[in-house]
Amino acid sequence: MPVLLGYMAIGIAFGLLLIEAGYAWWLSLVMSIVMYAGAGQYIAVGLFAAGAGLVEATLVQVVVNARHAAYGLSMLKRFEKTGPFKWYLVFALTDETFALLSSLPEIESAKDGLGKHTETERTLFMFFVALLDQFYWITGSVIGAVAGSLLPFDLEGVGFALTSLFIVLMLEQILKIRKPTIFIISTLAALGTVAFFPSRASLLLGMAISLVAMYVIEKGCPSRDCKGG
Repeated sequence: MPVLLGYMAIGIAFGLLLIEAGYAWWLSLVMSIVMYAGAGQYIAVGLFAAGAGLVEATLVQVVVNARHAAYGLSMLKRFEKTGPFKWYLVFALTDETFALLSSLPEIESAKDGLGKHTETERTLFMFFVALLDQFYWITGSVIGAVAGSLLPFDLEGVGFALTSLFIVLMLEQILKIRKPTIFIISTLAALGTVAFFPSRASLLLGMAISLVAMYVIEKGCPSRDCKGG
């Protein structure tokens, strides 16, 4: 439900921005099916409108979506036995889907209901979570595009919808994991890189600094021996 409400809201905002940029409503449907990258789609609209070249657009998208490399590597084991569903699960691994799927307990060690499920049931569960999340995004973006093409809207501040969703998801993870170190380090790294480096490089640098810092901390201070790690 949180992803449904969030994706519908930011999907509608994306559809509205696409129409404001002068594109047809059906492009929101195509992008949400084939591209399916929230922040990437928002940025793509700006790149299209600015007449950016293919090389520049590709580099920007690689930097913006570089975080998915970390997501994918951490999910390799969970997707290992998913068979033909693996390709879609990899494609549909957005920030929100990753937050949901990565929180699933391991089958062999879980103590709750999910621990009693088979690999096939678990695979189908992950598949339908990913599919529903993409369906929410597609629905929201098409509604926004269609509405924007029929009715006039004041779009000031709409672009902040995606950032708002990320903030809510981060707060949920903080409350659930109760290990503030990673969030504090990531925040400091993000603020530092934004302040001292160009905007195009700040995201990638911030992620790299966060990963290196957490690796050093975890290596020198195992989670079982450290408090609040």
